[in-house]
Amino acid sequence: MTKRRGTRRLSIKTKLLTAFLGLSLVSLVIFGFVAFNGILALNDYSLQSSRTLGYSAVTDSTIALETQAENYLLGLAVDQADISNNLFEKVESELLVLSSLAKNLLSKPKIEPEPLFSQQQNPGGVDASVYYLSPNVNVESVRNELNYTSNMDAAFAAVHSNDPFITQLYVGTESGIFQVYPWLNTIPPTFDPRVRGWYTTAQPDAVTWSTPYLDAGGHGLMVTCSVAVEAPQKGYFWVIAADVTLDTLNRNIVNAQIEKLGGYSFMLDSEGNMITRSLSEGTGANGSILFIPSSELLLGNTTFAEVATNMTLGLRGITMCTFGGGDNYVAYSPLESAYWSLAIVLPVSAVIAPALSTAARINDTESMVNHYINRHTDSVRNSYIVLFAIIMVLVIAVSYLLARTIVTPIMTLSKGAKAIGTGNFDARVKVNTGDELEVLAGSFNTMAENLQEHIVELKRTTAEKERLVKELEIAKGIQQSFLPDKEPEILGVDIAALNIPAKEVGGDFYDFIPIANDQWGLTIADVSGKGVPAALFMALSRTLVRASTAGNPNIRDGIEKANDLICQDAKTGMFVTLFYAILDSKWKRLKYVNAGHNPPLLLRQPSGGTILLKADGIALGVMDGIKLEEAEVQLEKGDVLTLFTDGVTEAINDKEEQFGQDRLLRIVQENRVLPAREIVGRVQEAVAIFSGGQPQFDDITLMIIKVL
Repeated sequence: MTKRRGTRRLSIKTKLLTAFLGLSLVSLVIFGFVAFNGILALNDYSLQSSRTLGYSAVTDSTIALETQAENYLLGLAVDQADISNNLFEKVESELLVLSSLAKNLLSKPKIEPEPLFSQQQNPGGVDASVYYLSPNVNVESVRNELNYTSNMDAAFAAVHSNDPFITQLYVGTESGIFQVYPWLNTIPPTFDPRVRGWYTTAQPDAVTWSTPYLDAGGHGLMVTCSVAVEAPQKGYFWVIAADVTLDTLNRNIVNAQIEKLGGYSFMLDSEGNMITRSLSEGTGANGSILFIPSSELLLGNTTFAEVATNMTLGLRGITMCTFGGGDNYVAYSPLESAYWSLAIVLPVSAVIAPALSTAARINDTESMVNHYINRHTDSVRNSYIVLFAIIMVLVIAVSYLLARTIVTPIMTLSKGAKAIGTGNFDARVKVNTGDELEVLAGSFNTMAENLQEHIVELKRTTAEKERLVKELEIAKGIQQSFLPDKEPEILGVDIAALNIPAKEVGGDFYDFIPIANDQWGLTIADVSGKGVPAALFMALSRTLVRASTAGNPNIRDGIEKANDLICQDAKTGMFVTLFYAILDSKWKRLKYVNAGHNPPLLLRQPSGGTILLKADGIALGVMDGIKLEEAEVQLEKGDVLTLFTDGVTEAINDKEEQFGQDRLLRIVQENRVLPAREIVGRVQEAVAIFSGGQPQFDDITLMIIKVL
C-alpha cells in the first residue's frame, strides 16, 4: 500500500514537472530542434545516398546472378533427369527382351537343363545363377520347371555384363522357385519370392517399378523392375525382375560442379519419399543412401512440401525454399519411366556470394562515415544535456512545493476510503480547498451513504437466495425419489442405471415397471428444457407413463395412451423423448418403441457387431393420436444393451468437441466383461475425464442391461 501511495504522489509531481518544463524550456527546445534537425538531415541525406547507391548495385547484381543460376539449374535438372530416365528405359527394354526369351523357352514342349547351383554349391570361377526353393517346396515337384528356368542363365549373364546399372537379375515362379544371377549365398531360409512386392505387382507384357525396399539378399536399399510371363498350357507363372540399388542411382546423379558450390541432388518416388541423394549425409553403415519417408522429409516445411507435391505430379520447375539452415534453389524434372522426379539443390548464398561481398565492402565504408558524423553530433548533444539538467532542477523544486498543496486533500480522501474498506461505513471526509477536490470529497461522502443502503439490500437478497437454495435441495430430493431406489433383480440379466442432473433438478428419468411374470418394462426419457420446469414436466410424464404401462403387455398401446394423457395436461409446449421396452427375461426377447429418443446401442456377442435399436416415432406431448412403430430383437448371452440420453454423447470438452456415440460405444466395448454397475462407472468416469472440468449443461442418464 505504501508503494502505491508513493507512486500516486510521484505521478502528480510528474504532471506538474511536465507543465513547468514545457513552459520554461520551449525556446530552448525549439532552438535545439532546429539545430539538431539541420545536422541530422544532412547526415541522413549523405548516408541515404550512399546506402541507396550500394543497395542498387547489390540488388542488380543479385538479380542477374539469381536469373542465371535459375536457368542453369533448371537445365541441369532436366538433363540429369533425361540421363537417369534413359538408364531406366534401358533396364525396361532389357527386361522385355528377357520376357520374350522366357515365352519362347516355355513354348517348347521339352528342354535340356543347364547347370544350376544351390547356395551350398559354389560354382567357383564360373558365371552362374543360384537357385533357391521357398519353404515347404520339394525339388522333385518342380524339377521340370527348373529345367526351363536354368536356360535363362545365359541371357541373364549377357544382360548383366552389358548393363552396369543392374545389380542382379532373377526369376520367381508361382511354384516357389527363385533363381538369381549372379550366384550368392545370402538368401535367408524363410524367403518366399511370391510375397514380395516386385512379384505381386508384376503384369504380363508390361514392366513395373517397385517402391524402394531393403533387399533380402543383403544388397541394401534398392528398387526392382519386373514383368510377368504366363504359360497357361504348362501351368507356369513367372516374374522376371532386375534390381537397381540406390547407390547405383546415386552415382548417376552426382554433379561435381554443383557439389563444389555446396549443392546436391536427390530423387523422390511417386509418394514423395526421398530415395537417393548425392551427398554423403544420410548414408547407412555400408555407404548406401537411406530411405527418408515423405512424412519426415516435409515435416514443418510448407514451401518444400509444395515442391515435393509438384515433383510427385510429374511437373518441372524451380523454387526457392528455406531448409537446412538457409535459403536454397530447388530445380526439379520428372523421370517418366519410373514415375519419379529428380531435383538439384543449390544454396542461394553460393549464387549471390559475389554480390554479398560487394555489399559487405559498401557497408564497411558506410559504417566509417556514420561513425565520424555521430562523434561530432554527440559533442553538440552533450552541451544541450547540461543546460537541460540545470533547468530541470529548478522546475522540479517549484513543482515539489506545489504538489504538497495538492497531495494533502488527496491523502485525506485515501484515509476515508481505507476506513470504509475496513467496514466503517459511517466514515466521512472533510476537504475545504474550494476546487474539484472538494467536489470529489462530497461525491465520496454520498457514495458512502449509498453503500450503506446497498449493504442492507444485499443482506436481504442473500437471505432470499439462501431460502431458494434450500427449497431447490428439497425439490431435488423429491425428484430423486421418483427414480427407482435400486435396480430390479431379474433372472439372467444384470442391470445398472445412473442419473446426474445438470442443475439442482433435471428433466431426465428412467424407470423399471413390472408387467407380468418374467416381464419388465424399461424406460429412459429426456424432457425438453432444464431446471424446475423440466423437473415438473418430468414428474408428470413419469407418472403418466408408469400408470399407462404397468401390467400392460401391449407396448404400443401403453405409450400411445400415455402420450394422449400428456397432451391433455401439457399446455406449455414442452415434450419428452422416450424409449420404452418390455424385457422378457425367460425367452430373452426385447420388444420396444422409440418416441423420438436416441436409439440404444446393442453390443452383440464379441463377434456380432453393434445394432442401433431404431423405431419410427415422435416425442410424447407434441401431438395426440400418434402411432408408434413396435420392434423386437432377440437377445443372446453376452449381449450388452446401452440406453442413454443426449447428456452423455453431447458432453463437451474445452475444445467444444462432443463426447459422441462412437466414444461411448468404445468404452462399453472395452469393459463389456465387467458387471453392469462397473460399466456404468467406467462410462461416467470417461465422460468426466473428457469434459475436463467443463460445466455440465445437460442431464446425464445411462442404463446398462447385460445378458448373462
